[in-house]
Amino acid sequence: MPTTVELTLGGHKRPACNGATFERRNPLDGTVATVAAAATPEDAIAAVQCAADALPAWSASSPAERRALLLDAAAALRARAPAFAAAMAAETGATALWAAFNVHLAADMMQEAAALTTRIEGQLIPSNLPGNLALAVRQPAGVVLGIAPWNAPVILGVRAIAVPLACGNTVVLKASELCPASHGLIVQALEEAGLPPGVVNFVSNAPQDAAAVVEAMIGHPAVRRVNFTGSTRVGRLIALTCARYLKPAVLELGGKAPALVLDDADLDDAVAAVAFGAFANSGQICMSTERIVVDETIADAFVARLAAKAASLPAGDPRDAHDTHHGALVLGSVVDMATVHRCNALIDDALAKGATLLCGGKADTVLMPATLLDRVTPAMAIYHEETFAPVKAIVRVAGEEAAIACANDTAFGLSSAVFTRDVARGWRVARRIQTGICHVNGASVHDEAQMPFGGVKDSGWGRFGGQAGIDAFTDLRWLTLQTAPRHYPF
Repeated sequence: MPTTVELTLGGHKRPACNGATFERRNPLDGTVATVAAAATPEDAIAAVQCAADALPAWSASSPAERRALLLDAAAALRARAPAFAAAMAAETGATALWAAFNVHLAADMMQEAAALTTRIEGQLIPSNLPGNLALAVRQPAGVVLGIAPWNAPVILGVRAIAVPLACGNTVVLKASELCPASHGLIVQALEEAGLPPGVVNFVSNAPQDAAAVVEAMIGHPAVRRVNFTGSTRVGRLIALTCARYLKPAVLELGGKAPALVLDDADLDDAVAAVAFGAFANSGQICMSTERIVVDETIADAFVARLAAKAASLPAGDPRDAHDTHHGALVLGSVVDMATVHRCNALIDDALAKGATLLCGGKADTVLMPATLLDRVTPAMAIYHEETFAPVKAIVRVAGEEAAIACANDTAFGLSSAVFTRDVARGWRVARRIQTGICHVNGASVHDEAQMPFGGVKDSGWGRFGGQAGIDAFTDLRWLTLQTAPRHYPF
């Protein structure tokens, strides 16, 4: 039976005001996974109003109150791990391994947000005016709209709302059209933890209604911050809408993460990290290793080991509990056949222009194999375009400078990785790569709740996590108190 998902407004579950629903189908067999409420712009405005009504009391609550509720929410998320795994497998074809990691990191994010409640600090600033006490004070911004994607639904759904809640804001979570049940479970966990009605509100919408629903919320005067994680194409549209209404935004968008394997790298370590970075969640992570940039002097040895590793990764239907004879599934389904068709075209283009297929290849179902294309050049579309799939490009370069130039030869700039036995060299190279995140001797896929997470260039702006998250979701105000008589010139 499909899961039914309703809107959550002011602590009440209800259908869309016109009764409309939409279906999310399983990518593997097309069966209906979820029937969700298709919110109208009027529903979306009502959700924002519920958040606005709850704001005065929530923003006035003590740090200890918010911390206790967020810690309870972290426990409630963990308790729902089996439900998240079932929903993610049904809606997006995610493996049990990926679902478990999602719940683990999301619960960590909620705990970290709880710890931030007493770190929302101000500053005493010396004033030139006698008797003037000048303070920089951080206050809740207001209602925060969080728009989360499907690929890491628990992690990114929680990230969209946890720190805003810790800072005293109320929130509206807009679900991805591809995983409304997965996102709805987050709100259920928060409600179970005891958050007051209206502090967290939930909206799901049919794909064709997304633009109208999002604009209605961004345009509402009570919405004071917007955060969006998703594609650069949609991120530009969100940015344009936010600009029109002068709403600050945090945008975490697409990526084309390079992994640089320098001539002195430990090949076994590099293979392990690159395979994880490239193929976790079938490559459907914003930080996924997309270009494997290898020094030509070690390329043959590295490529042979990586291809063997990639070819050995267990794949299958994540809903089939018996399909574990090779160990835990690494490669489940990709999100839709559009991904398959796009990647097949990229493979054809690369092979026609001289690339070599090392393993995998074109697919005719959403169960795509781990695929490596060697000797990729800038003439090939896959050199530039984000695959967001288990199809990866290997670029051979001559030396460190060429590797850095290749890493920066992209419009994107989210994550990256460098492999070398010389840590000082690794640090120097990392400083020159134009990404918001770089890991020396570690995979490009790495996230921790307390770290400043975000990109540069076409990968977005602003940062989630830790102090950066506090800065993003609070207003910094200058307040003064005149403690002695003040002289005015007239």
